Amino acid sequence: MLYETLKTHFGYDEFRPLQRDIVERVLEKGDCLVLMPTGGGKSLCFQLPTLMQDGLTIVISPLISLMKDQVDALRANGVNAAYLNSTLTPDEKVQILRDVTDGTTKLLYIAPERLGVPQFAALLKKLPVSLFAIDEAHCISEWGHDFRPDYRNLNQLRTNFPSIPIIALTATATQQVRDDIVKQLDLPKPHIFTSSFNRENLSYEVLPKKESFGTILSLIELHPQESVIIYCFSRKDTENLAAKLNNAGYNAGTYHAGLSADKRRENQDKFIRDEIRIMVATIAFGMGIDKPDVRLVIHHSLPKSIEGYYQETGRAGRDGLPARCVLLFSTADKFKQDFFISQINNPEEQAQAQHNLDQTLQYGKLDSCRRQFLLQYFAEEHPDTCTNCDRCVEFAALVPVKNKAAAAASTTGYSYLAERDGQSAVDADSDYDQDLFDILKQLRMRESKRLGVAPYIVFGDKALRGMCVTKPTTKATFLKVNGVGDKKLKKFGKKFMEAIKEYEG
Repeated sequence: MLYETLKTHFGYDEFRPLQRDIVERVLEKGDCLVLMPTGGGKSLCFQLPTLMQDGLTIVISPLISLMKDQVDALRANGVNAAYLNSTLTPDEKVQILRDVTDGTTKLLYIAPERLGVPQFAALLKKLPVSLFAIDEAHCISEWGHDFRPDYRNLNQLRTNFPSIPIIALTATATQQVRDDIVKQLDLPKPHIFTSSFNRENLSYEVLPKKESFGTILSLIELHPQESVIIYCFSRKDTENLAAKLNNAGYNAGTYHAGLSADKRRENQDKFIRDEIRIMVATIAFGMGIDKPDVRLVIHHSLPKSIEGYYQETGRAGRDGLPARCVLLFSTADKFKQDFFISQINNPEEQAQAQHNLDQTLQYGKLDSCRRQFLLQYFAEEHPDTCTNCDRCVEFAALVPVKNKAAAAASTTGYSYLAERDGQSAVDADSDYDQDLFDILKQLRMRESKRLGVAPYIVFGDKALRGMCVTKPTTKATFLKVNGVGDKKLKKFGKKFMEAIKEYEG
């Protein structure tokens, strides 16, 4: 029954590491703390058991965009899910609460603030809640890199619902943060699941920041028609870089705190739906973004901490396909950070911020494996050679700049591109029919626009690549593609198989 539900609703034949153990623990009504890297499959750990038991799962999530993403994906998989947030009309909220009350809805996504609304808190006590899932659980800890005061509301769950199990999930947490999550949520004996933080599909590189715009253009050229995130230090840097990219003929958007909430949401939605290919942003962007097909993340400035850097680079390659993480490094960036650190009044917080910055400087200057350094931060050991960072292989090489704008930005006519054995690192997984992939990608975009959802809600790149390898033209063969379940076969199978048949002639 477990594997049947996994395939029917999610399209997978096998679990990822730890997923089955976690699902079984949740079904046994045990509290869980799950530490699993971005793209490791955390959401399935509470979504699957929800479908296998009576009652309602309440999911506490920090961002409106994340709620919509996950609800859209669940609905596409034939699961009754909903969210309650400020984007809904009063009538929509009434209908959702009616569906929740009558048992139609299986998962309800809410923000932590909603627990503090008296009417909702009273309703919650009347609902048949079987599980509380707390996503981005590190937000509850003041020691975390993204502490959110509203998450402190969650300490009331154990008091008000002592018999209902809690699963807390996060992609990054030091031992101190893990201990604090357990303490704040009052989880006396949780089962703690710690997956490896090693994202083998991500390459890690540090390139000189000198002539950074030419380098950025050259990197983007290696990822035609693919999604890219570029993190900048300030709003001004963000706007300036986006303007230069747009002037060079690229489709770039911005995301920072200086934009209105509506404009930030609009730009984020466009990026998620592939209407904007390149997002230039401050670190305010990205937490909880489910977009699986980001192939390149560039840090234009020095990160504040290793934990933050790991979280931000983790937005690349969530689908498990090769992706690239590049830090443009200059020790001069330290002085910008030093100014803000000097403004911190609390001596202990100031010392911690300085320590965090020193670690990122150390990362930028490393002579040894970068992956090993990152994993050691999370108390995980790794062999000396990872074969996918610029300190373990001959990875970064000077090659001619092809883009005219890039060449104009470079006084040498050269820029840094990563190549391995004459092949781009991100193209290493290229044994599929690229022409068919482009056709299916266009079909996916049309279907996503018709349904008003992100393209990857229809099918992820990994599923499309699978179709381009096996070229299924029957229901039985289509179902064998990883990521295709009964619900998606019924909803999209006919159109995609017809496209494959027409291509094959």
